[in-house]
Amino acid sequence: MKGLVIKNTGSWYTVKTDDGRLVESKIKGNFRLKGIRSTNPVAVGDRVTLVENAEGTAFITEIEDRKNYIIRKASNLSKQSHIIAANLDQAFLVVTVNYPQTSTTFIDRFLAGAEAYRVPVVLIFNKHDLLSEEEIHYERMMMTLYDTIGYECHEISAVHGDGVDALRPLLKGKTTLLSGNSGVGKSTLINQLIPEAHLRTAEISDAHNTGMHTTTFSEMLPFPGGGWLIDTPGIKGFGTFDIEKEELTSYFREIFKFSKDCRFSNCTHTHEPGCAVRKAVAEHYIAESRYQSYLSMLEDKDENKYREAF
Repeated sequence: MKGLVIKNTGSWYTVKTDDGRLVESKIKGNFRLKGIRSTNPVAVGDRVTLVENAEGTAFITEIEDRKNYIIRKASNLSKQSHIIAANLDQAFLVVTVNYPQTSTTFIDRFLAGAEAYRVPVVLIFNKHDLLSEEEIHYERMMMTLYDTIGYECHEISAVHGDGVDALRPLLKGKTTLLSGNSGVGKSTLINQLIPEAHLRTAEISDAHNTGMHTTTFSEMLPFPGGGWLIDTPGIKGFGTFDIEKEELTSYFREIFKFSKDCRFSNCTHTHEPGCAVRKAVAEHYIAESRYQSYLSMLEDKDENKYREAF
């Protein structure tokens, strides 16, 4: 029997079988040992094979090949990964200029990770209604930056529903991961898009201007008119996993474009003579924030270093 993993609550997985039933499932014991260095060998979005037992639950015995996934370094175990979701058509990254502030480092790490696994990303700038004039100006500058690179950007107020209707056609018939820091309004946005979801939302912590987790597990929610929206817990840092230093250039679109003109084919864009990328940064063809994000990923394997807001 085959099905789709639509919910992961830790040790249990809810699988929607091809005949439409929901079956609570576990991983067969030895399945964990097959070289899968992940805290969750099965992810939401996986197609799996099940064997049902007499109690009405089932064992997952096989995962079908994934077309792609979004993966990050596990928060505690640096040598393990955590697969956020698999078999995606796209990801919506919800970001906020304030309440709380999403750092450009976080955005760029997420985008590079998505590029590595061929997942298109749309940037959703939320909480526009709370921003001062100065913050709105900064938000527009950020949107122009990412739009110029080639990432579609939308400005919304999820709590009031402003701009949300423009997202519906993008979601129809597609499997979309919704991700972002805690507190950026993912649950509020889902409640606007799928009112019957009735997700819990929480206030921002005033003391630290940071979000509090309201979603504690990953779940696929059916989108009206077809498609799935994958709700995931908010993430603080985005540790990239399994990206080689030599590959990193190609996951920053504009850096890759200029790197073709570097004197050396193995240029790291840090110190080499004849580096077209550093020249482009100096001449403002590449944003300084993007270049700094590239350097931070090149140099830093320490998870704690990019948990802070930059």
